[in-house]
Parts: sequence; structure tokens; C-alpha cells
Amino acid sequence: MATTITSGFTKLRENLEITTLQSGTVSTRQKNVRDAVESEMSVLSSFLTGSYQRSTMIAPLGEADVDVFVVMASKYYEADGQASLLDKVKRALKKTYPDTPSISRNGQAVTITFSDFKVDVVPGFNRANGGYLIPDSVLKRWIETDPTKHVELWTETNKTHSGQFVPLVKMLKGWNKKNGVPFRSFHLEALARQVFTGVTISSYPSGVRYFFDKARDWIKVKLYDPAGYGGDIGAYLDTTIKMDDAVSRLNTAYDRAKAGEEWEAAGRTEKAFERWRMVFDTYFPAYG
Repeated sequence: MATTITSGFTKLRENLEITTLQSGTVSTRQKNVRDAVESEMSVLSSFLTGSYQRSTMIAPLGEADVDVFVVMASKYYEADGQASLLDKVKRALKKTYPDTPSISRNGQAVTITFSDFKVDVVPGFNRANGGYLIPDSVLKRWIETDPTKHVELWTETNKTHSGQFVPLVKMLKGWNKKNGVPFRSFHLEALARQVFTGVTISSYPSGVRYFFDKARDWIKVKLYDPAGYGGDIGAYLDTTIKMDDAVSRLNTAYDRAKAGEEWEAAGRTEKAFERWRMVFDTYFPAYG
């Protein structure tokens, strides 16, 4: 039962978590996938990355992508070989998973669609001055990145906020999922990291409301990869979602979060629950 906003947000946190059993499945599956590539190709190292490694993955697992990064030997590198590299990895995976319904190449990874969740295999090369180069087969370029640095930065930020940053990011991703995923996951996470720089998260309700308030302005500013690589990670807003639409979605969320706080302050907890369920949909529990 949830009859206070505190218990409501506690339940929200629980609803966003993947289970211990699911975590065990992910651990075994990702290791098998890494072994599958290493058995067919020369691999220098491999590791988990993405939201799972940053501890920001949210339920349901069936709609999640687990990211595996594979550092390839330099012999596979070609200046214009982005698509070729992905095809090689795809063929290697098919030898281990011949009956898996879908193993497909996308822009930067090879995606294996299992019955319970997806695994994105991202091949890359060590970069001379640190970090990695990963393929972009759509734009036929190599992208500079360092996912290990992202994990370090997120861990540091979470520690700065006494462990409240990661759960709050998951809440924002839950809102994003229930609203048709207008924002790319990594952009939303990096945006949250920017918004909460230099401030204190005093509670989850106020933190959520604060993000929606400040993000309305921050999304209009170029946001560069916090690891120090690449361009504006929010540049897609000019194509997949218009800026006015993005601001409108944040405005709506802010108004609902603000109303939730105001109803709670007025002692109308049930009304507050209604507003928070408008923000998070079924991730947030009903009153009672």
C-alpha cells in the first residue's frame, strides 16, 4: 500500500528496477555474447557498457537494450570499413546463435533480439590518444567516445548526491518511456547530470520537479559528451522531435509535478497521487 508521497516514490523506485533474477540472466547472457565474438575474431578486450553498467537501466527488461563493447584488433580497421566491421561481427554471432530470430546490423552496433531482451554489440578500436573509435555505418564515419569514462562520471555524480542521482535518473527515464520516448536515453541522463550540477537533491519529488523546470532551458543549449568526445548529443532534437515539442512536454511534466507538490502541501495526498501518476503513469502506484 502507498498512502504517502514518500511511500509512493519508494514504490516508484521499486517498479523501475529489474529483478535480481533478471540481473543474473543479463550477466550470463552478456558473457556468452562476448565469448561468441572472441571465439571467431581477434578481440583485445570486451566489457559491459551503456545504461546497465551506469546502473540507469529501467524495467521492463524486455524493452531494454544491454550494451556490450568489444575492442577489436587493429587488423580489422579500414578508414571506410564501418559497415564491413559490423557485418563481420554479425557473421561471428550467427555462428553461435544460428537459430536466434533476429541478429541485425544498425548504425553503430549489431543487435541480437532474444526472447527476453536485446543485446547491442558495439565493436570499436583503441584510439591513439585515449578512448575508442566506434563505427557509424549510416554516416560512414568513426565516432570518438569513451563509455568507461561515462561510468566513472555517473558514479562520481551519484556519490556527490548521496546515492540519489541514479534513482532520480531512472524516474526521469520512466517518465520518458511512458511519454513515447521523446528524448534519447543518454541525452536525458547527461541533461540530468548538467541540471543537478552544483545543487542538492533534497527529495525525489522536488528533484523531479526541479529537473523539468530547468531542463526547459538547458535543452536549448548545446550539450557535449561529458567524456570530452564528439559534438552536441542533443542535436537530434532538430530532426526526430522539434524543440517546441520537447519544451512543451517538459512544461506539461513540470506543471503536473508542481501540482503534485502543492496538493501534498495542502494535505490532499490522494490528489497528489493523481498528479504524480499523470507524470509517471503506471510506474507510480495508485493511492491506497
